[in-house]
Amino acid sequence: MSQPIRHDWTRDEVAALFALPFNELLHRAHSVHREHHDPNAVQVSTLLSIKTGGCPEDCAYCPQAARYDTGVQAQKLMSVEAVVARAQAAKNAGASRFCMGAAWRSPKDRDVAKVAEIVSAVKGLGLETCATLGMLSGEQAATLKQAGLDYYNHNLDTAPEFYGEIIHTRQYQDRLDTLGHVREAGLKTCCGGIVGMGESRDQRAGLLQTLATLPEHPESVPINQLVQVEGTPLNGVQALDPFEFVRTIAVARLLMPASMVRLSAGRQQMDDAVQALCFFAGANSIFYGEKLLTTGNPDVEHDRRLFARLDLHPLEVIEEAGTVHADIMEADTAGCGSGCGCSAAA
Repeated sequence: MSQPIRHDWTRDEVAALFALPFNELLHRAHSVHREHHDPNAVQVSTLLSIKTGGCPEDCAYCPQAARYDTGVQAQKLMSVEAVVARAQAAKNAGASRFCMGAAWRSPKDRDVAKVAEIVSAVKGLGLETCATLGMLSGEQAATLKQAGLDYYNHNLDTAPEFYGEIIHTRQYQDRLDTLGHVREAGLKTCCGGIVGMGESRDQRAGLLQTLATLPEHPESVPINQLVQVEGTPLNGVQALDPFEFVRTIAVARLLMPASMVRLSAGRQQMDDAVQALCFFAGANSIFYGEKLLTTGNPDVEHDRRLFARLDLHPLEVIEEAGTVHADIMEADTAGCGSGCGCSAAA
């Protein structure tokens, strides 16, 4: 019988999960994963930078910050036609969700109006839509919702007590406020963080505890492994042990059973065996394509071969039921009970 979804996890409880023997942790995480999801289905997203570089923030990991010399050139917002062409190509390659990122601290209202036009056009292709544009007001979130946006991504990045070591140009509360505006507008939230930035295991536990004690669990939880970029302050930091990354995926699955846990940035640095462990531990979403904003990602053909080797299949959008996440939740309550989004949920 499924355990109730909790929002009252303590730091000590989360730390205790991290401290479990590796095989015990994976067993627990996989058991919970099977209760809520098809263990052989992976939701596939494609991410496109629709406005690259020139960001005034000082996030220590980010090659798009204007203050760092990383070779990333600032570019203007892409046209509707150019974005739609890339979205159609992503759909043809098997993506079910199209995510659009713009390097803004906080967009102006005129910027949001332009993005809303793009969102509407991409939605018209039958894809789920997601955007990450920086901090939003309530009115801006409502505008994007009306345009057809399904998800808004706004990561917490790390634990509250480590945040000041990574970012100084905005406060942790600013991120929480944006998430509140997004929820109030009726958008689904995509919210996770980055590991391998020099944080301790207890601080990784703090990130996941913060996510798991939000008023609503994020529907998508991207877990990024730091991609070190020359010119950023975090270039040269000691790399995270791969098994510690797998532990992070497993704990995220245990804390947020119904969420989609996404293997996000850093997959290019992972071998196939580590990725397979992550899927077993509860990851059921990936970014698909050659690039994530400005950093590399495994190419499509490699991912197809990996899926074939692991007998995984892409999770499809059932348009009549809404988003992929809605399909999963509906199957959990009214379908076959495996969370697979099968016809029993219709």
